[in-house]
Amino acid sequence: MDKDHIQIVANAWTKAPFDTDTISKTQILIDSQSDEYLESFYKNLEFGTGGMRGIMGVGTNRINKYTLGKNTQGLSEYLKKSFPDEQIKVAIAYDCRHNSKELSLTVAEVLSANGIVVYLFPELRPTPLLSYTVKRKECHAGIVLTASHNPPEYNGYKVYWQDGGQLVPPQDKELLQTIEKTDFADIKFNGNNDLIQLLDESDDQAFIDDSVKAGKIAGDVDRSKVKIVFTSLHGTSITILPDTLKAAGYTDLHIVKEQAVPDGDFPTVASPNPEEPEALALAVQLANKLHADIVIGTDPDSDRLGVAVRDNNGEMLLLNGNQTMIAMTAFLLERTALKDFNKPFIGSTIVSTPMMHDLALTHKVECKEGLTGFKWIAKMIEDFPEQDFVGGGEESFGYMVGDFVRDKDAVTASLLACEMLAFAKANKTSAYNYLLDLYVKHGCYQERLVSLVKKGISGAQEIKQMMIDLRENPPTEIADKKVIIIEDYQAGTRFNKNLEKEEAMDIPTSNVLIFYLEDGTKIAARPSGTEPKIKFYMSVKETLLNVEDYPVVQNRLNEKLDAILKSLEIN
Repeated sequence: MDKDHIQIVANAWTKAPFDTDTISKTQILIDSQSDEYLESFYKNLEFGTGGMRGIMGVGTNRINKYTLGKNTQGLSEYLKKSFPDEQIKVAIAYDCRHNSKELSLTVAEVLSANGIVVYLFPELRPTPLLSYTVKRKECHAGIVLTASHNPPEYNGYKVYWQDGGQLVPPQDKELLQTIEKTDFADIKFNGNNDLIQLLDESDDQAFIDDSVKAGKIAGDVDRSKVKIVFTSLHGTSITILPDTLKAAGYTDLHIVKEQAVPDGDFPTVASPNPEEPEALALAVQLANKLHADIVIGTDPDSDRLGVAVRDNNGEMLLLNGNQTMIAMTAFLLERTALKDFNKPFIGSTIVSTPMMHDLALTHKVECKEGLTGFKWIAKMIEDFPEQDFVGGGEESFGYMVGDFVRDKDAVTASLLACEMLAFAKANKTSAYNYLLDLYVKHGCYQERLVSLVKKGISGAQEIKQMMIDLRENPPTEIADKKVIIIEDYQAGTRFNKNLEKEEAMDIPTSNVLIFYLEDGTKIAARPSGTEPKIKFYMSVKETLLNVEDYPVVQNRLNEKLDAILKSLEIN
């Protein structure tokens, strides 16, 4: 969008239907002619892999009452068109972000002004509880106000469909078309309070009961002997997760007090992301003081979890998302009566560890693989009703146990992680050695994620050009290993260089490239759908003969990963 068009768009925000505060702030931005002004109006805020996220402020590329109001007005019209003869119901939840409560009320008002019944959580609650409530209350849709682990200046808006999963084709594109046709003047802000119903503790308790039912699978073990340190990282899980663990029998639970109070500024961490070791530093410090067995940390909306366990030197080790997913999936498959399931399957994503396929083969279940984002795993459950979903996850620290929730769920997954540790402890081993035994059995995988931050208009263009360059001039070798297969998910093609053969892939399109090397190495590149980043996912593998050899093999694998980064010049 050129500056003249940006000026036209911005000028529209200086008059009705926008309120005086918005008009004043918009005029200040226009007068400044700053980068912030350009960033605020150069495009409309878009839906990505995890819904819509953006910086809060005025403008079409910002989170505010008008951009969310327009989304909600469009959603209201789309719901009425989709369910013309039904009383439509929508559940709403929000997290600890600044303005989340106020924005949730705005969303509720717009929905109710359109004659839609709203089930609203009166206080902040985890995202998986919203997914669960959509199903339990037989809602037609759900909305959660969250920006997950983004910086404090962000907020977001995720839409769920009646199955409890996030929107996927064709509903997502149809809804976007409806939103695009909606004008800001069309937004109905005058809510109908008679249609807004507040949820209560009984809704929380139902979720806790079903989480314990799904995640408590270790059998007759003494859970009181497992010492847990938990941090909510100033987020929503503090409202549900401690009660869930205690209901399952974990009484030796210690909460990081400095991070227990919900706070959208996230004052004790640089980033409220359990993928980052720094975010769990206070929890690890407390765990060492108390000689705890496990550390669990969740992101602000409680859909991702970070897990740290003690290694064979007694040190707390933060597992990466692939390791957590592998260990929990293996334990879930071992402890589930698969014979009682109908064509059981597990779920993963195209950028996650290939080791999930090894587990599936061993346990004689199917491993379905989807695009990045948990909505695709939820879609698997909907698309294959004749099959039973056991569990699954993705490398970005998300996991889902069973199908009673249709999004990644840090609450039930945290319980499952504790069950795995309790079972290992009862059998005179450790969660860490359980993981290493899996490496001995299936091969030792090592994954690494590198994210390059590219902010603003110029950053978006730089990311776009990097993907163009990779497509137009793909590498023939990486780290002295030949590239043998290239998968282009945007074109929907898989090219086998050895056979000089290209074939179509039966999967929705996405801006992802995956390169497979002759030694089994897998490298994926994709722009983030929620942050100004381009991400590179790498997976390497070697044989591990015994647990004692793991440090040596791990070192060799890390050297391989270093060589790949150097070869791609992305270090």
